[in-house]
Amino acid sequence: MTAQIHLWSDYVCPFCLIADELIERAITDRPDVEVVHHAHELRRRPAPTLRPEDPYLPEIWQRAVYPMASHHQVPMRLPTLSPQPRTELAFRGAQYAAEQGRADAYHRRVMTAFFREDLDIGDRVVLARLAEEAGLDPAAYAAALDEEEYAERHRQAVAESARMNITVVPTVVIGTRRIEGVATEGVIRRALYEAAAA
Repeated sequence: MTAQIHLWSDYVCPFCLIADELIERAITDRPDVEVVHHAHELRRRPAPTLRPEDPYLPEIWQRAVYPMASHHQVPMRLPTLSPQPRTELAFRGAQYAAEQGRADAYHRRVMTAFFREDLDIGDRVVLARLAEEAGLDPAAYAAALDEEEYAERHRQAVAESARMNITVVPTVVIGTRRIEGVATEGVIRRALYEAAAA
C-alpha cells in the first residue's frame, strides 16, 4: 500500500527547496511512498512580490536560509531577479505535469531553476524549457498554460490550501501529523512509521 506525503510549497520559497531535499533523502529507500505536491502562492496578485535589493531578503537569507541550507548541505543562492517572479503560471503548468505523471520531476526542476540557476520561472519560454527537461512535451505544455482547465485546477488548489489553513510553507502532512516548516529526515521517517502503524 502506497503511503503519501502531502507537501504544500511555493517555488519562490527557499525553505521549500530544503524541505524537498530532506524528503527525498528520507524516502530514498521507500518506493512505496508518494509525494503529493500542493500549491500555495505566497504572494498572489495584486500583492507585490519581493525584491532582492530591499533589506528583507538579504537579511533573512543571511540569518536563516544560508545557515539552514549549509547545515543540510543543500546548495542554493539568493536569486537576483527583481522583482521576484509570480508563480501562478508555473503552478498551472504543475497541474498539466501532474496529469502527465511528471509532477515530481517538474516540481524539482522549477524549484532548482530558481534557486540554483537564477532563472525567471515566471517566464513562459523558460517554463517550457524546464518542462521539456522534466520530460514533458514543450509545445503541449505551453498550450496548457493558456487553457482554462488548468487555471481552474490551480484556483481549486489555492482554495484547498485556504481550507486547510495553510499559512506556512513548507507544510507537510503525513497521516494525521502536520509539520509546519522544514522537517528533518528523522522526523519524516518517524511520521511515516506512525502513519503506517495507526
